[in-house]
Amino acid sequence: MNLIAAVDQNWAIGSKGKLLVSIPADMKWFRQETTGKVVVMGRKTLDSFPGGQPLPRRTNIVLTGQEDFSRNGVTVCHSVEELLELLKSFEDDRIYVIGGGTVYRQLLPYCSVAHITKIDHSYQADTYFPNLDEDPEWRITEDSDEQTYFDLVYRFLKYERR
Repeated sequence: MNLIAAVDQNWAIGSKGKLLVSIPADMKWFRQETTGKVVVMGRKTLDSFPGGQPLPRRTNIVLTGQEDFSRNGVTVCHSVEELLELLKSFEDDRIYVIGGGTVYRQLLPYCSVAHITKIDHSYQADTYFPNLDEDPEWRITEDSDEQTYFDLVYRFLKYERR
């Protein structure tokens, strides 16, 4: 299973239910990576999308403890165990965990690849991703050249579980 996230220098991913920054090349890369695939997210991540609608041209799965939650165009799971059982029907490399913070922490142990956009900036944030640089189980296997968007410098990194 894959996960995909954009993080700042402190591995922050969000503030008040929103992304820290929107970088067009990162959004394009996210679309290219996930279109036609399975995306797994929490309810708050789904709610942060325009109109709270699922992402087009993807199989959208929401992991939530909210028992009465339903939304057109998404499959809902209420536990990690239920989710893992459902995901058995998909190819592992076609599954992308896309957030938020709680879902990343819950599913990181089941992921073997992490696609990380690392932004060379520190934001005010309230949601963080586990720091893979400090986790001996993970190593960087691909590193892009530095990219810039106005005054922001960022890189696309691929981490793989050892």
